[in-house]
Amino acid sequence: MSIKYSAGYKYQLEEQTGYETGIALGVDTETDYFKLDRVGRLTIYKGYAWDGPSGGVDSKNFLRASLIHDVLCQAIGDDLIPQRYQIIADQLLKKIAIEDGMWKVRAEWVYRAVRFHFRGGGKPEGREILLAP
Repeated sequence: MSIKYSAGYKYQLEEQTGYETGIALGVDTETDYFKLDRVGRLTIYKGYAWDGPSGGVDSKNFLRASLIHDVLCQAIGDDLIPQRYQIIADQLLKKIAIEDGMWKVRAEWVYRAVRFHFRGGGKPEGREILLAP
C-alpha cells in the first residue's frame, strides 16, 4: 500500500491563531486548516503546517507573516480566494513583519521579492503530491 504526502514543511502551528486581513468576501470560506470569515477575519487552526519564509531567513519577526501569507497564497492557489487578492496578501506579509519588529528596509525587500515572484499574475505554485513507496 502507498501513501501520499507533501514535502517541504518546517513548522506546525501548536495553537489556533488569527488575523484581520481586510479580505471581506461576504461569505465564509473554510477548510480543514483555516477559516476566512465573511468580514475578513482569518483563523488558522492548530496543526497547520507551512515552510516558513520562502527564500528568506527564518527569523522570529518573519514567522507569523510567513504563516499568514502562506495560508492566503494556498487559498488563492486553490481558488478559494480570487487571484486579485494576491497583492493584499503580499502587502500583509510586509505589514505583519514590520508589526513583529522587522526593519522596514528588510520588509520592503521581502515585499518586492514576492511581488516579483507573482508579477505575471499566475497562481502560486501548489505543493507536489508525492507517492511512497
